[in-house]
Amino acid sequence: MKYDVIIIGAGASGLMAAIAAGRNGSSVLVIEHKDKAGKKILATGNGKCNYTNLLQEDQCYRSDDSLFPQKVLKLFNTDKTIEFFKELGIYPKERNGYLYPNSEQSTSVVQVLLMECRRLGVTFNYNEKIIRFTKPNFTLITDHGTYYGKKLILATGGCASSKHGSDGSGYDYAKFFGHSIIKPLPALVQLKSSDKFRKTISGVRIVGNIKAFGNDKAIAEEIGEVVFTDYGISGIPIMQISRFVAKALDKKNNVKLKIDFLSDKTKNEVLDILKYRITYGKGKSVEEMMVGLFNNKLSYVMILKTNIDPAMICDKLEHKDLEKLVDNIKQFTMAIID
Repeated sequence: MKYDVIIIGAGASGLMAAIAAGRNGSSVLVIEHKDKAGKKILATGNGKCNYTNLLQEDQCYRSDDSLFPQKVLKLFNTDKTIEFFKELGIYPKERNGYLYPNSEQSTSVVQVLLMECRRLGVTFNYNEKIIRFTKPNFTLITDHGTYYGKKLILATGGCASSKHGSDGSGYDYAKFFGHSIIKPLPALVQLKSSDKFRKTISGVRIVGNIKAFGNDKAIAEEIGEVVFTDYGISGIPIMQISRFVAKALDKKNNVKLKIDFLSDKTKNEVLDILKYRITYGKGKSVEEMMVGLFNNKLSYVMILKTNIDPAMICDKLEHKDLEKLVDNIKQFTMAIID
């Protein structure tokens, strides 16, 4: 079979490319190795599909080329995106700058994209795997047949979610046609830690100022709610700094996070808070003295990291011990390994 355009991948990019090519009058074939289109779309926004955002400033993006994000966004900006989906039937619902379909169903987004593809006569082949290509023409040999295309679009995604179709195969396809590949690194992920106390504080959520260090050099900083896990740490600010952490780890840097749980207070102010609690908590253990200041599990680990016995009577603490406890409140440190 011959087509004007062959697209590998029926995710968000593949579907948009199919519509653009179809509207241009091209015959289009989309080959997808999964059993249906838009699997990753269905998973976005907790199943509600946050399909665009009103805030698209430079600080929202991470790139070695600071001008690149805006170059791309100007080609198809927020207004064009909203209008495109409105024409397909998606009425937008705005929540804190995030836009969702009014139905709050990601299936709605996939459905309207597929309906437009059908209207344009786009052909979809599912559960079909690429075996090889031939050059110089775009001849594709799959486990189902052979196809010829005037143009070939690789819309395979990266390698972040194989269950949704992004298994990294696109990199090999691109290399075959002479493209160079910048080494793929994680960009929006949780972080794994070797901290021996990580399981003790698993499930604890707290707002803090998070700084990442590679070989003791500051590489990223974010403020927001983090959540400690069995494997390490997660949360939106962790996702935001993960790109920089991944680069540092790839360079074999020794990476650490330092979290300030009272970023609106100086060290001296935190010291005064602890002294006040000791003054009015005479006879209490150090662990009891900390109750109400932080989550109990987190306080317990802070105390242990300071090498203080949690059962020790708080008014027997020496000044140097208090200073160490302040350090753990202001610079709670976790070693990051992945």
